[in-house]
Amino acid sequence: MKAQLLTMSTPDGPFTIIARDGVVLSSGWTAHPGELTGQIHPDLLPAEFESVAGLGAISEAVEAFYSGNPEPAMGVPVLQKSGVFRSHAWDVLRTVAPGRPVTYTEYAQLSGNAKAVRAAASACALNAAALFVPCHRVIRTDGTLGGFRWGLAVKGSLLEREREAALTAARP
Repeated sequence: MKAQLLTMSTPDGPFTIIARDGVVLSSGWTAHPGELTGQIHPDLLPAEFESVAGLGAISEAVEAFYSGNPEPAMGVPVLQKSGVFRSHAWDVLRTVAPGRPVTYTEYAQLSGNAKAVRAAASACALNAAALFVPCHRVIRTDGTLGGFRWGLAVKGSLLEREREAALTAARP
């Protein structure tokens, strides 16, 4: 199976997307596709990659995010494969409102098991589709950022962009 590969320039650095048939398999702030393929489940891992200049609605959603509208990224189809809890937890992440991050404890509760804080954190850590499945919206109980595969500077930038967008949307 062949997948499309696109690296876009963003204010947070290069953002690379691996997609197949309009569905994101993996994405993150890197110019090196090899840093993304390890996150793709072996059953979904493409055998070949084709570099493209755009990915239609997928790349448009990234541009919209960086233009102050984080919503289109939540409508981009994503395909990840894991166990029942983690798959559900990834779906739940897409319901966390931009500009309103949740704690790992709140995320576990939203995912259906308040005692599964470590499992919820693991779902964030193993999320292959950064931005489209917004694991950056989960923070520590004390309000600090916690971890992020693409670095805390990127996580902080994403959260600040979403906070600004939420403030702008709330103004009359």
